[in-house]
Amino acid sequence: MDQEKTLKLVKDLDRAAIEQKLGEVRTAAHARGLNELANMFAGAQGAPRALLERNVDNALKWLANKPEHNALSALLELVELNLPNLK
Repeated sequence: MDQEKTLKLVKDLDRAAIEQKLGEVRTAAHARGLNELANMFAGAQGAPRALLERNVDNALKWLANKPEHNALSALLELVELNLPNLK
């Protein structure tokens, strides 16, 4: 994930797009040795909305004082904005 990339504010992601973004977070977290963070999104495919909401919230709290991982936080914030779209 390129930290220079600007995230477009999108509020109409569907489940597939949300799961794809969480996959990006998981892959980037593994690449940076953040296995605890990556494991929060193992099994995100088809997971209930409540579980994804909890995991995104926990991940954002975990990243709160880690400015070196702002790109991951931004991606998770994008997902968080779109979680209400999950049915």
